[in-house]
Amino acid sequence: MADEAKKEAAPAAAPQAAQPSAKVAQILDLVGSLTMLEAAELVKAFEAKFGVSAAPIAVAAGPAGAAAGAAAAPAEAEPAKTSFDVILTEAGANKIQVIKAVRVYNNTLGLKEAKDLVDSAPKPIKQGVPKEEAEKIKKELEAAGAKVEI
Repeated sequence: MADEAKKEAAPAAAPQAAQPSAKVAQILDLVGSLTMLEAAELVKAFEAKFGVSAAPIAVAAGPAGAAAGAAAAPAEAEPAKTSFDVILTEAGANKIQVIKAVRVYNNTLGLKEAKDLVDSAPKPIKQGVPKEEAEKIKKELEAAGAKVEI
């Protein structure tokens, strides 16, 4: 009787895949023979031609999953935020000093780029920095006359 149960369970556990057509099998063989660079090029060509993305899609949980997630949220403490973004919300009256301060903390910017960034506020000045550094940058920019958020 145990053998019969195994025979019945086996097909359900491992369903057999349908055999691909000859054309699909030929394409699979061709794709399998590509180098990694050629495969990456193929993916980009697919994305461009068909307007799709190879990025993984996030699956939304159904109502049961959402309820379980909501119940678990209070039980576990939220992890402390370790990286912060410093966002210039307004340049203020002393724009030249703000531009100089922005260039100190973002040394990849030239004078024109820093001016454009300050003029187009609200914009991030520095992203993914520790809290201490974010506070320091905020303090310096506010001393120059800017309004800043972390």
